[in-house]
Amino acid sequence: MQERVFLSHKQINDDLLKGSFQTPLWYWAVMGLFAFLTLCGAVAFGYAINKGLGVTGLNRPIMWGFFLTDFIFWIGISHAGVMLSAILRLAKAEWRRPATRAAELLTVLSLMVAALHPIFHLGRPWRFYWPFPYDFSRGIWPDVRSPLVWDPHAIFTYLIGSTLFVIIALIPDIAVLRDKTRGIAKVFYGALAMGWRGTPRQWKLQIVAGFLLSALLLPVFVSVHSIVSWDFAVNIGAEGWHVTIFAPYFVIGAVHSGVSGVVTMLILLKWMFGWDDYIRKEHLESLAKLLIVIGTLWFYFFFLEFIFALYNLEDQEIALRELQAFTWPYNLIATVFMFFGYLIPVPLWLFKKVRTNWVAMFITSIMVNIGMWCERFLIIVPGLARKTNFNFSWGSYTPSWVEITIIVACFSLIFLLIMGFAKVFPLIPLFDIKEGQILSDEIQIGKRTVPALRVEE
Repeated sequence: MQERVFLSHKQINDDLLKGSFQTPLWYWAVMGLFAFLTLCGAVAFGYAINKGLGVTGLNRPIMWGFFLTDFIFWIGISHAGVMLSAILRLAKAEWRRPATRAAELLTVLSLMVAALHPIFHLGRPWRFYWPFPYDFSRGIWPDVRSPLVWDPHAIFTYLIGSTLFVIIALIPDIAVLRDKTRGIAKVFYGALAMGWRGTPRQWKLQIVAGFLLSALLLPVFVSVHSIVSWDFAVNIGAEGWHVTIFAPYFVIGAVHSGVSGVVTMLILLKWMFGWDDYIRKEHLESLAKLLIVIGTLWFYFFFLEFIFALYNLEDQEIALRELQAFTWPYNLIATVFMFFGYLIPVPLWLFKKVRTNWVAMFITSIMVNIGMWCERFLIIVPGLARKTNFNFSWGSYTPSWVEITIIVACFSLIFLLIMGFAKVFPLIPLFDIKEGQILSDEIQIGKRTVPALRVEE
């Protein structure tokens, strides 16, 4: 077992606020790279607005492609925040503490980027506001039976709640930054701290607000990806989408990819900022155990979703499964999905040497999200390729450079925003770490009891 280090409150502040006060040379190089890739995506989107959606690989009948695949992927990543912060906060799981803010931030940023994808997909993106019944004088009423109305309302409700969650948990740490800075920075952090002085009444209100938001976000957490699954279930004519198991299948798959994304992010933070005393092997092992349970449950739902079509022996459904499993390039994508999403990482996590190995966990967590992205693609494109409504129009799909550039830009935008956040605010909550070491001398992490950090002022 890794030996724990005794740290003072001052040392915790110095370590976790290092990113706000010290800027290594590699930071600007990385920020420049991500900014350049994001700019390339903005240029590609501007080109698509000027020329129309014909510059993408979208066609009839495959009118959903990379944009909608990536939309579902980022909505799935966003579920990490509620899983690691809200649910584990209510369960009082102590090992969650170093991962909570990273998960909450990933939730907010993923939702923001996901909300951009339907706009990318619109032929006239300047009319993105039409699903909202804001101006009754127009006499145009959104169809409340349409997923185009369900999705934005669910996403923005989730985004508002998650943003409030991040802000409330961040206020005590902002107050520390306020007290450590001068000049314009002090004014900036002072405004954001909203008069926080750490009084007993303020702490009580902050804790109550955190628990209330945790409870309120749980039904939203379930509903968001359920609504995304209904985007498919209510569609007419596409094969393989009319499955009642889709809602829980999408939700648990979202948690699988989201928690894996948090693992990737935590390991990167540990390597970049040297937070060995805060992101420890015990936390990594607990997250891996959580992923084993989540991944296996998701694989069970995948098995049900796949077998339902074969159970009824419907010709169209069987043909779709053959297309996914035996036709190029879908068979290659399906192989990557199966091995990367479950068959390689989850069995490896059964071994403690893998669960406590930083490089192995980093690689396997990335593999999961590669596999889950492929899974979303396999749900969308093959089903649309064999539409049977109206004229039995069949087709194929090849993404264009415009789509690929925009998707790469979305990934780079996420990293750009995370790095920017790390420069302004601490990515590990100061007071969560301090609270964890004050509450008890020992912390239960799974079946293991380890000594907590001792406060030495």
